[in-house]
Amino acid sequence: MASLGDDVFKLLGVQLDASQLAAFDRYSQELADWNQRFNLTTITEPAQIRVKHFLDSLSCWIAMRGSPNHRVIDVGSGAGFPGLPLKILQPAMQLTLVESTRKKASFLEHMVQVLDLRNVEIIAKRTEEVGQLREHRESYDWTLARAVAPLAVLAEYLLPLVRVGGFALAQKGRGASKETEAAHNTLEILGGELKELIPVTIPGLAEERWLVVIKKVVPTPAPYPRRPGMPSKRPL
Repeated sequence: MASLGDDVFKLLGVQLDASQLAAFDRYSQELADWNQRFNLTTITEPAQIRVKHFLDSLSCWIAMRGSPNHRVIDVGSGAGFPGLPLKILQPAMQLTLVESTRKKASFLEHMVQVLDLRNVEIIAKRTEEVGQLREHRESYDWTLARAVAPLAVLAEYLLPLVRVGGFALAQKGRGASKETEAAHNTLEILGGELKELIPVTIPGLAEERWLVVIKKVVPTPAPYPRRPGMPSKRPL
């Protein structure tokens, strides 16, 4: 069986050092331990954590590298994906994790301490609330989300947080192209435009994976995001 380091090199052409590999190993152990008490994720086997959590999260770097990525926000982070694996990969990244479920936010706080990660902020609020806060609105180079909602809904979570010239990235599976077409008008309303759809092959994963990259071209109108629950109840 290939190691995480081998798979990361195959995926990204990046060599993880010993401290990074140790961080991922500790992350996997802590996730399995906490999951016995709090049911953070349905993926609990170490091999599956490596593929479906770590490698899948790290695939975002394919889209992100080569452009400014100093300030990054992960929306609906859950147990830290994709944000924390990217932070381990790129320690200089200034990362914000948004997770409204308290037990999951507590796990994120624990992992930040255990892994001694610097410049990581955890916000236990709904994304719709965070998008209207002055200190976060239109201030990030990248906003990220994985398996949170259909793109027409997700765009209203992501784009208000992105600075003009920055990017939103949604990790999607089969149907990414149809979702993107259906969200065309929503992106325009919120100040974004599709930059590219990137197909991704994750070592050890048979399922189809795509990175949907949206560029922020004009400011998001002030009413968006709407109050909590509205984007999902009444997509634009």
